[in-house]
Amino acid sequence: MTFAIKMHRAGPEMLLAACDVELLGRTFSEGGARITVGRHFYFGEEATAEMLVERMRSATIMNLTGERAVALAVAEGYVDPERTITIQGVIHAQAVRAKCSV
Repeated sequence: MTFAIKMHRAGPEMLLAACDVELLGRTFSEGGARITVGRHFYFGEEATAEMLVERMRSATIMNLTGERAVALAVAEGYVDPERTITIQGVIHAQAVRAKCSV
């Protein structure tokens, strides 16, 4: 089970883009919704589930596409399954981890 993952830095934020590897380069649209799983955004390296979970721990923002990638984020508690969308049969989720300062 492999994933395509890429970390993007945006100021203090670390954005994780991850997808099921077989979705790379494909576009899905349904109604007014559309998602392009572009190599430039999603692919930095191929990863195992363990590697993806490690990257999730360091990300402050996540953009996840595909059944396996989203299921892993749900299992790890980062994504509420009721807060996902499905476009042309492909599940997509975004998550933001709040930072607390005390």
